[in-house]
Order: sequence, then structure tokens, then C-alpha cells
Amino acid sequence: MNESRERTDARIERNGDRLREECGVFGIWGAENAARLTYAGLYALQHRGQESAGIVATDGIEFHHHKGVGLVPDVFSGNVLDTLPGSIAIGHNRYSTQGSSLLRNAQPLVVDFREGMLALGHNGNLVNALALRNELESQGSIFQTTSDTEVILHLIARSKSTEIERMIPEALARCQGAFTLVILADGKLIGVRDPRGFRPLCLGRRGEAHVLASETCALDMVGAEFVREIRPGELVMIDGSGVKSYSALTPKPSRACVFELIYFSRPDSEVFGESVDQIRRRLGRTLAKEHPAPADIVISVPDSSNSAALGYSEESRIPFELGLIRNHYVGRTFIAPQQMKRDFGVNLKFNPVRRILEGKRVVVVDDSIVRGTTSRSLVAMLRSAGAREIHMRVSSPPIGWSCYYGIDTPNRKELIASSHTVEEIRKYLHVDSLGYLSMEGLRSCVSRPDDHCYACFDGKYSEWYGEPLGKLAMERPQTRIEGRR
Repeated sequence: MNESRERTDARIERNGDRLREECGVFGIWGAENAARLTYAGLYALQHRGQESAGIVATDGIEFHHHKGVGLVPDVFSGNVLDTLPGSIAIGHNRYSTQGSSLLRNAQPLVVDFREGMLALGHNGNLVNALALRNELESQGSIFQTTSDTEVILHLIARSKSTEIERMIPEALARCQGAFTLVILADGKLIGVRDPRGFRPLCLGRRGEAHVLASETCALDMVGAEFVREIRPGELVMIDGSGVKSYSALTPKPSRACVFELIYFSRPDSEVFGESVDQIRRRLGRTLAKEHPAPADIVISVPDSSNSAALGYSEESRIPFELGLIRNHYVGRTFIAPQQMKRDFGVNLKFNPVRRILEGKRVVVVDDSIVRGTTSRSLVAMLRSAGAREIHMRVSSPPIGWSCYYGIDTPNRKELIASSHTVEEIRKYLHVDSLGYLSMEGLRSCVSRPDDHCYACFDGKYSEWYGEPLGKLAMERPQTRIEGRR
């Protein structure tokens, strides 16, 4: 597929009606067949990025790497893993956002500079990436990708230090926004979180091996024990002497992304010190208190809403039923996905269970409404299947603002809640009632409410080139540099 076709397909795909996950990162030091364990870790993190995947492995001297466009088992099919020897490895799952889904943008990125080989995988988004890139290009830097991750590599290479544990903080001190990194350099595995801790990163142990991962579900997959979270602004360096911790960047007020708990992370993970499943059940229970409904059954929009729907059912004492079945193999087809969507619409992803829905008053629990187009189609499907009443309940507040810290959200004008009242959205969806979780309800469900970012709900952005975004968030121009991983 040529580049222009890939750009077009990526742009069309982003016009869907679900928020895009960011990316997943994984790293392991001191394990035989590190690449195979990294493959397993990426498999567990597949939900965080489904457009490309990559692994870099090393024995401490030579780097071996492979990456490709597609799902993890497709990229690493056949005997590919046999070509990635070494006891140290990092891996990355990726979604493209503003740029295109090109192989050259797949990560980890690998470079050879004055201090040797370096590989880097990034989850997040640098809000000042374009300014940094323009500055670097004016000074003679040549870029090979459209990814903001490459900006970090150029900054590291320009460091006046010679020790990698000093070079990385020096480079990242110039970066603003969200960045969770895994890095291979000089026989070391390095993990870093930005000073606000927007995106998660945890440390685990598997025998004598040490593991870094976006979520604890990846630790479970490889049989590793959870040790702790990497702190905001912390750099951990893992080598033969163990795990060393550095306060690499001055911490700022914590802004952990609350949508990790609402939607993005797997329910079997613990993220930001919270059980994702338990948080979502609390969201559902609180939603039931705030917006009760006269109904016969509660159903979820699978799979991310399952826990919230169970919580709603538990609190309301309305039975939970499997009213919708999700097709988990959407996209795994030789028929063009966009043509499939045009031909079959929402039926491609969900199928109603008619015997459960017929003649029933139904509470439909979803985690979010973005543009509203998918929810509208889903409601029409449920009515066609015989639902007598449909009461839509959303386990988050209305999304009225775009994210600039690692989630691929549409432009603000495309978010239905940015320009419509709840009653207008209810009429658009053709539901009998509509209820969103309140901001107060959301904050009551997390242990440390002041430590989270709620910008997609309230427009209160943490920083934009070091300053509040304000109205700039509504008018941000599209650029040629890519971020929001």
C-alpha cells in the first residue's frame, strides 16, 4: 500500500465514533528469550494500540529489531521472534493520530549516535513538539518520521552529557506534555514518566528479571510480580546492579488521565494504584444513584462498559443481561474495512440478542459518547430487536473538549457534547431518557480526585507550552507532526 493510500485510510478510520487508545509500552531486562516475553506483554496490551507493533532486543551490544503495521500476532508471525535474540528487550503497540499509519512511524524507534545504539518507545504526546521540531530543523536536524517521538531522540543526541542517565533528563526537561518512555541504551533498560504522570507505567519482577509495562495485565501475562508504579518525574535504570531510581524531572501537580480508569485500561489491570474493574463498578453504582431508570434489564455496550453496567445493576437491583454481543474479529478480514462499515454499519461490531430484548425496558450503559453516531445506530438496532424502551446511561460526564495528552479525540467541534445539551443529545439518539455521570460523581469514585486530569470533560488543561490552553484548545491548527500516542 502506498503512502498516500495509507494516509487516506488512517484519516478515514479516525472518523469513527470511539476514542482511540494511546499506545502500550513494555520492557524486560535479564530474561532468556526477552523478545518472546515482550511479545506476550504486547499481546496483553493490544487494546492500547492496534495499528502497528515493534520489538527491539539486545544482548547488550548488538540491537535486533522488527516492526510492522498490524496486530501483534500478525507482525510477529512465523519465525520472526527467532531473529530477535538477547536478554533485554522493549516493545510498543501504536495507534496513529494526527499523522499517518506508516511503517516508518512504527515504534520503537532505533538510532545509532555518538554514544552507541538507542531504542525508544513512547506513550503520550508532546504539546510543544512542533516548536521543538522547527527549532531542531533550523539547526540542521533531519527527521525520518512524522512522530513527535523522534523529537525526543534528537534532543537526547544533542545532550552535552555522556552518561545516558543524564542525557535523557536533560532532553526531557525541554519537553512539555505527556510522555511515558521505555528505552534501551548501553545494555540498560530505562523507564521514565513525565512530571505530571499523565500515562501509567509500572515496574514488575519475574525471578531475576525486571519488567516495565503500561499496565499490570502485561505483568500477569508474563508471570511477573507487580512491584510498584513509576512515579511522575522518575527515571528508573535497570542493569546488572539492579534497579536505580532518579528524580530526573521536577514533579508537577499530578494529572493522571482519569479516562485510563473509565475506558482505556483493561479491567483486570491496576492503574494509578486503583483496580480498574472496581473503579468502573463504582462509576456504575454512582450512575444508578444519580440517574435511576424504570427498566426490566441492564445491558452494557461491550466490552469496556461491562464493569460499569454490572455496578449499575448491583445498585439498582435491575438484572444484568447480555443484550449485545461484540464481534471481536472486526478488521480481521480481506474485505476493505471501510467498505464493510458502509455496508453493515454498527452491525459489523455488535449483534443484539433478540430473546433478551423483546418487549423489555432496557438500560444501556456505555462509558462515553463521542460524536453520537454509533450510539444512535446502536439504539436503532436495539429498537429493531424489540426493545420497548431504551434508557441510555453514560458512566462518565459529557466529553466536550479534545485531549492533547495522549488520547486521539476528534476536534472539539465534532464532539456532540461541545455544542448540544443533554436533552438535545437524547433527542438525537432517539432514547427515552439519557443520563451522564456528574463530575462530582466521577470524582467521588476515585481515591485521589485532585490527582487526575479531567480536561476532556471541563476544558481545564494542565499546560500548553507551559501555559494554560484556554481558547487555543478550540482553535488548534492541524500540523504535520504526529502525537497523541
